[in-house]
Amino acid sequence: MAIEFARSERSTVGIEWELAIVDRSTGELASVGDRVLDELGEADGTPHPFITSELLTNTVELVSGVHDGVAGAVDDLTGQVAEVRAVLDRIGEYELMCSGSHPFSRWYDQRLTDKPRYRKLIERTRWWGRNMMIWGIHVHVGIEERDKALPILDGLLAYVPHLQALSASSPFWAGVETGYASNRALMFQQLPTAGLPYQLPDWGAYERYVDDLVRTGVIEDHTEVRWDIRPSPRWGTVEVRVCDGVSSADEIGAIAALIQSLVEWMSTRLDEGETLPVMQPWYVRENKWRAARYGMHAEIITDAAGNERPVADALRDLLVTLAPVAERLGCAVELQRIRRTIDEGAGYQRQLKVAEQHGGDLTAVVAHLARELREGTHPRGAAGG
Repeated sequence: MAIEFARSERSTVGIEWELAIVDRSTGELASVGDRVLDELGEADGTPHPFITSELLTNTVELVSGVHDGVAGAVDDLTGQVAEVRAVLDRIGEYELMCSGSHPFSRWYDQRLTDKPRYRKLIERTRWWGRNMMIWGIHVHVGIEERDKALPILDGLLAYVPHLQALSASSPFWAGVETGYASNRALMFQQLPTAGLPYQLPDWGAYERYVDDLVRTGVIEDHTEVRWDIRPSPRWGTVEVRVCDGVSSADEIGAIAALIQSLVEWMSTRLDEGETLPVMQPWYVRENKWRAARYGMHAEIITDAAGNERPVADALRDLLVTLAPVAERLGCAVELQRIRRTIDEGAGYQRQLKVAEQHGGDLTAVVAHLARELREGTHPRGAAGG
């Protein structure tokens, strides 16, 4: 099976941001996404070009255009947030929030979006599929040569725990504190073809993998390969999907800057004839689990030799390494915002703090997440004030 990899400008960036809609008074998820999308569409029934549906009708997905820099992509998304919020304010007392999971809503109260691909997914996955009340961010980075895509993908696997820990924002599930920084990470990988990618030697091996799955009825096409990091042939990108949903534009910009800088750094190393280091799949899997469990306090495996160190320390050093790359890409300011997450806490840490301050009241956590999306993250918001 031949899979064409589209032409793409090097290190251009696009971002997808999944947002949940909640009832302002109760904090429960609200299944009004279809109404929002109807109002955002054109009079002739043409849907909004960048704001789309997702698996559940409590969700809208914002999709930026293709941008040279992270700042432009984030501005694109914040404009779309304003469009959605204007509709929500008209139709009722609703609010937007984003995190890897909702603190307390239950799967059986949610409505599915009426699309054949979603019906097929749920028919196959049943209980696991219906439990997918999860939200994430996806970052696409342009790859100018097809044969760079899989080496860069493999190289990025060493940074799965960094990205998982930074974005971790799903400590609660259906009203229970799970003990995990990112419960979403472990929930999503239960789906067929989701989770960590296979480390494939070349594009031909990827085509054979997809052909095997299509021939045996597992998928209909390569878009149903839902790896945490995957090639996106339609757009000519590597797509990083491992991150939990984050609750502010500043955070999404920081994480996107990290991903864009990592991809450009690796692309330059390939240009210079270097072979990118690759870690054993069992180390990659262990790292993902450690970051999902312990978040910013994870001790991660850093190389094929099995050396270990705290993920926060590894991130600080990585920021120094990537600083010249980010400067060249124009995302230096966004990249350095990661230091704030390291110092002040990731999303899961802020949620746990708010819950503790409010005696375990998870409606306060929803209000906190909605406030962060409106106002951004700052010490007062992190304290629940």
